This record gives sequence, structure tokens and C-alpha cells, in this order.
Amino acid sequence: MADIKNVNSTNFEEEVLKSELPVMVDFWANWCAPCRAFMPVIEKVAADSEGKFKVVKLDIDEAHELAVQYKVKTIPTLMVFKDGKVSSTHIGRTSLENVMKMFE
Repeated sequence: MADIKNVNSTNFEEEVLKSELPVMVDFWANWCAPCRAFMPVIEKVAADSEGKFKVVKLDIDEAHELAVQYKVKTIPTLMVFKDGKVSSTHIGRTSLENVMKMFE
């Protein structure tokens, strides 16, 4: 299984904005049942993406200012960052296929 790194306000810039690879950020919270139910899809994306892009998780309770900055109002929210900018966003649970299409 691929390593899914947790990011926060301390390492977000280095891990996401300055990454040479595209990065999918999963905005989530531990109390969010849909977020926990969506975790197997996120893990599969991470396992299938090694070397092509990174997958990280951002707990909105621990990094609330980043959730506000990126206007995350509902979780789970997925954002793909390329060259430090958001290139695609998906709100709510979805299929593995739809998540993978975010990188196209």
C-alpha cells in the first residue's frame, strides 16, 4: 500500500505547492463518516499512482486556515494541485474512475 502523507499548515507549501509531481489533497476530518467510507478509494488511488503523482490528506480541524483559504465547505473534498495551483476539484464521494480522471 502506498504511503499517504498527512499535510498541515507547516508542511503544505513544501509537500503540495512546491511538489514537482501533481498532488491530490483529500480534505477530510476524523469525525466525518463519508470521509472514512471514502478512504479505500483514496488508498487505491495512492497505490496506483506511485511515481506519477502524490496523494496527501489534510485534516480540516488541524489546518482550518487552509480549508478556509481553499474555500472547502463540504468534506470530503478532493483537489489536484499542479505547479502549485488547483487544477481540478471534486466534492463528495465518487468512484475510483472519476478520481483518476481528475489528473487528466
